[in-house]
Amino acid sequence: MSAVTTPAPSGAPAASPAAAGRSTPLAGTLHGLHLAKRSLLKLKANPGEVVGLVMQPAMFVTLFVFVFGQAMMGDWQAYRDFLMPGIIAQSVIFATLGTGFSLSQDVERGIFDRFRSLPIARSAPLTGAILGDLVRYTITVTMVLLVGLVIGFRPEGGLFGTAAAAALALLFAFALCWMSAFVGMLARTPMTVQAFGMVLMFPLTFGSSAFVDPDDMPGWLQAVASHNPVSHVVDAMRALMLGTGEAAAPVAWTLVWTAVFIAVFAPLAVWSYLRRV
Repeated sequence: MSAVTTPAPSGAPAASPAAAGRSTPLAGTLHGLHLAKRSLLKLKANPGEVVGLVMQPAMFVTLFVFVFGQAMMGDWQAYRDFLMPGIIAQSVIFATLGTGFSLSQDVERGIFDRFRSLPIARSAPLTGAILGDLVRYTITVTMVLLVGLVIGFRPEGGLFGTAAAAALALLFAFALCWMSAFVGMLARTPMTVQAFGMVLMFPLTFGSSAFVDPDDMPGWLQAVASHNPVSHVVDAMRALMLGTGEAAAPVAWTLVWTAVFIAVFAPLAVWSYLRRV
């Protein structure tokens, strides 16, 4: 007796291997890396953006050191050393706004409609954009350090301490990118992303220890600055780069804040992305 084969119902297509593996962490990572190449190609095709990544950090360093240094500490060299970790943190934090802005532009142009039709992990378009943006932030950090070296900054923490501080800033920026991506998916236009992002980022950076010692702030603002996640990042970077103070506590707090931002905003960003596209 021969076996009878029952045909599959026409309304239930068989899952393809790509679709079956699209939700695995490894597949999602690989898909994100492929889309990160697209983000880097966009950077290559837009030389003006590279100029901005190079010139803006140089402008911030020179303006803050030479315009505010004398007023802040009475000695621009001392303020330069105090400021450099804060400028690096501020530069990459503000740069994370570009993630939400770029994602919102892609949605407006219908590019994500094409992504949705591909057999890729649902988070891959967001992961790819964020990983590509990390290259931008690396350029920014490198440029800030080069300008600092030109004007006499010599980190006492040496190469290892400076590299560790830069890596910590980039890790925190990676976490903030998920918050930026969430805002980019919620806002209806790229300009709204930029406006709303500024409202979030200005208190985070200027209400921290990045530019002023919290001891010189009013009492109520000292309490805000001491609990500001950016203050923990900057304090950790100062301890690593300048060799001043204990690094363990601020580094630990930075890692905790990084984990919290990723745990909260990565799922929210993916959820809002799926709702929008």
